[in-house]
Amino acid sequence: MTDLAEERERGRAVRKEVPRSSHGRWIPAADRPDPLAVLADQARTREPDLVPVRYGRMAVSPFTYLRGAPAVMAADLAVQRNTGLRVQLCGDAHLLNFGVFASPERTLLFDLNDFDETLPGPFEWDVKRLVASVAVAARDNGLPDARARLAARAAAESYRLSVRRLAGLGELDVWYERIAAADLVPLVRDLERARVEAQLAKARRRTSLQALERLTEVVGGRRRIVQDPPLLEAVAGLDAASVRKILSDYRSTLPEDRRVLLDRYRFVEAARKVVGVGSVGTRCFVALMTGRDTQDPLFLQIKEAQRSVLEPYLAKSAYRHQGQRVVAGQRLLQAASDIFLGWVSGPGGRHFYWRQLRDMKGSADVASMSPTLLRDYAALCGRALARAHARSGERIAIAAYLGASDTFDRAMGDFALAYAERTVEDHRTLLAAIESGAIEATPGV
Repeated sequence: MTDLAEERERGRAVRKEVPRSSHGRWIPAADRPDPLAVLADQARTREPDLVPVRYGRMAVSPFTYLRGAPAVMAADLAVQRNTGLRVQLCGDAHLLNFGVFASPERTLLFDLNDFDETLPGPFEWDVKRLVASVAVAARDNGLPDARARLAARAAAESYRLSVRRLAGLGELDVWYERIAAADLVPLVRDLERARVEAQLAKARRRTSLQALERLTEVVGGRRRIVQDPPLLEAVAGLDAASVRKILSDYRSTLPEDRRVLLDRYRFVEAARKVVGVGSVGTRCFVALMTGRDTQDPLFLQIKEAQRSVLEPYLAKSAYRHQGQRVVAGQRLLQAASDIFLGWVSGPGGRHFYWRQLRDMKGSADVASMSPTLLRDYAALCGRALARAHARSGERIAIAAYLGASDTFDRAMGDFALAYAERTVEDHRTLLAAIESGAIEATPGV
């Protein structure tokens, strides 16, 4: 028996332990942790003045709640039997953690774009996070459950078919697989193409030069980052020596050619910046650098990396530095990664990773999608997730486990609706806690 045959047989054998249909049955555990307690536990390590902002953003809708609660979902997934078929998990593969960005060759790619929770683990955890987000987004958009189920199934089917295709390719072919933005337009229906093309054009304009215009102003003849507390405010107490030390440590994690490039920029100023939903409260900064002149800017984002929300339920990370964990996971999962991706330890021993703030980055406006476009987009995300998993994990065994039938797809549709209903209830619990004053939330920030 060849190695390929053994891998296929191993994947099919897992069906006996974890039937594909079993993924559709999800009932909250009797001792399920209180979601608000899980969120409060995370808040203890975050900036106190930003925790109410996080709750305010999560309170907007069930979808924003889901985005901010990967730790809650990780606990829910951990009590289910898993396949043990491993990949490098994104760890938070919801719809808005996919998007477009520029490759080092300046090609616009579509791929996963958030890796704060990345860790090796069972492939289906990422798929379940994705399909749940599809169903929750569909419901938020006012779609009936039948439509939400179809969109979730489209993501699962696309994932399954893509993994099966990639399982038949050689290692280099899988490694070089990518989804170019130019390939996206033919995938959508005629009525949606103009909108998709406009969104891609907008992403191409999202560069450091655009950020210079929007995030800075000239004060006393010098360019400074605009102050917009608490969302954007200057970092106090940064002296030249600490800046040099931080930059030097970060620089050492870059390849030699990128070090040469970084050395051509001069540090100007840093500011704290609030981003996203789930990340709000972790320490996040932007650094303004200038190259040849003030019209040659580079904005770098410095984001705190804490322990993955998956780690309590999976094997401990191989990396002691959480920033390195994020960077290593991103480089493994993405078809191409930011040339300035690196990591550093900051004051108090906190772990951070660095990347460009804007490098033609763009994400979808899920809330305004038509039912057809949402389904197409869900399928595209399923395809991108399959590419990342095939590159990083046991694609041949996973493909054999998934098989040629739609059993897994249907189970994922069932799971997505069940978890969407749970998310609505958890969101109501959060709103009630805010209304009662048990939780402080800052709305509209």
